[in-house]
Amino acid sequence: MVIANKSDEIRVNARIRAKTVRLISEDGTQLGIIPINEALDNASQKGLDLVEVAPNSDPPVCRIMDYGKFKYQTSKKDQETRKKGKTLQVKEIKFRPHTDTHDFEFKLRNMKKFLHKKNRVKLTVIFRGRELAYKDAGMDLLNRVAEEIQEEGTVEQSPKHEGRNLTMVVIPK
Repeated sequence: MVIANKSDEIRVNARIRAKTVRLISEDGTQLGIIPINEALDNASQKGLDLVEVAPNSDPPVCRIMDYGKFKYQTSKKDQETRKKGKTLQVKEIKFRPHTDTHDFEFKLRNMKKFLHKKNRVKLTVIFRGRELAYKDAGMDLLNRVAEEIQEEGTVEQSPKHEGRNLTMVVIPK
């Protein structure tokens, strides 16, 4: 059963504009092509709603169902898929070309924590002023990071220059 993307687009009962519809009963059997008035009467006799399932077909396909229960079930499915789907976070760690060893080790420890929590890590070496002359120092720094975190993660995007920055992306193993 394929239904339109938004609940606003789903037409129910009197909002269905077609003169004739292909009707499907609540248990899934096809009742054939019948006028809209008969379909509405059929649904109201059973105490259910007439819901347009496939508005683009000719004639439109309508199903007899409890629309409130249907909306509730689809909202629960949406909640479940949002709950199961994990949003990937990208954590960023910034360096300078001549970052000291203690600062480097501290940032490396934080990076390993991020990778253990299954987050991506974007490493950025920022060059200011005349530091741009030391691009090789920034590249060496990123290569040293890549060697240090081989057990926790892998390099997804190798180091590349973006203006005054040098960036590299690491993903968890």
